[in-house]
Amino acid sequence: MRRVQGSSQRSGQRGAGALSGAPADALTFEMARLDPRKRASLPDSAFAYIDSRGKRLLPINDESHVRNALARFNRVSFESDAAKERARNRLLKAAKKYGIVPIGFMAGQIESVRKQVIEAPHADLPTGFLTMLMTDMEGSTAVLRRLGDRYGHLLDEVRGVLRNAVERAGGRQIDARADDSFAVFERPAAAIEAATTLQLAIGERNWPDDVTVRVRVGIHSGTPALTKVGYIGLAVHTVARVCSAAHGGQIIVSGPTVGVLGDTAPDGVRFRTLGRHRLAGLAEPEELFQLESEGLLSSFDAPRTRGVVTD
Repeated sequence: MRRVQGSSQRSGQRGAGALSGAPADALTFEMARLDPRKRASLPDSAFAYIDSRGKRLLPINDESHVRNALARFNRVSFESDAAKERARNRLLKAAKKYGIVPIGFMAGQIESVRKQVIEAPHADLPTGFLTMLMTDMEGSTAVLRRLGDRYGHLLDEVRGVLRNAVERAGGRQIDARADDSFAVFERPAAAIEAATTLQLAIGERNWPDDVTVRVRVGIHSGTPALTKVGYIGLAVHTVARVCSAAHGGQIIVSGPTVGVLGDTAPDGVRFRTLGRHRLAGLAEPEELFQLESEGLLSSFDAPRTRGVVTD
C-alpha cells in the first residue's frame, strides 16, 4: 500500500493531515481489490463484520484494507448496536496489529455517540422503574448454515412469536435485530407472562427441516435511562448478562425482579434459586432464579456465568 500524492500542494497537505490522525476517508489509497475467489478463501476472522445472513463486510486482511474499513465504517448498516460495537472492536484490534493510530476514526465515533444522546426521553416510551426482557437464539449460526437463504423466513417467524407474546402481555418491544430482542414492561408480572408464553409457543412450533429453535430469556428490573439511541445504563447491561447466562429454552430471572414480584407472580409460576453468580462486567454478584411452569423445559446445565458465589 502506498499513498497517492495529489496534484496540488493543497491535496498533499490534506494527505499529510490524514496520516497524522485526520479522518480515514481524507486519504486515498491504492488497494488491490479482492477478487471473488480470494475473498471467499479468507477466514471469517479477516472481516470486521458478519451479519445474521452470513454476509461478510469490511475486510481487514491487510493494512490497506484496514485503512479502507476505517474510512467506510460509518457507511455500513449494522443490524444492532451490539453488532456495531463488535465490528468496531475487531477493526480497532486490526488497526493496532498494523500499527495504525486511527485518531480521526475515534473522534468521529465519539462525536456520533454524543449526537445521539438527548436530554428528554421519548414521550411514548415508559420510564422509571421497569422490568426488561432480553432474548437471544441459541445456536443461530448452525441454524443459518443449515437453512441458508431460508434462515431469514425462520427469523421472521421467531420475531413474530416474540412480538406477539410481548404485546399480549402489555409490554413494548424496543429492539429486534439479528437473533436477539429487547422489551420493557411497567409490571414485572407482565414480563413473566410474556417469557412463559413465548417459550411455550417456540417449543410447540414445527420449524423447517426439523431444526431445533431454542431461545434464551433473561429478565431483570431496574431504572434504565432513555435516550435517542434507546434505553441505556447498568440495568440494561445486567439484563443482557442475565440473558447470556441462560441456555436455550431457559428463562432466568434476576433477584431484583423476583423481589418486586411478591404475590403478583402469575399462577403456576415457580422460581428455583440458582445461587448468586458473577456476571461479566458487573462488580457485584447477582442472585439468579430459573422460572418454572408447566410445559417449560426444566433441566439445564449450570448457568453460563463466571462462577457461583459460595460464601
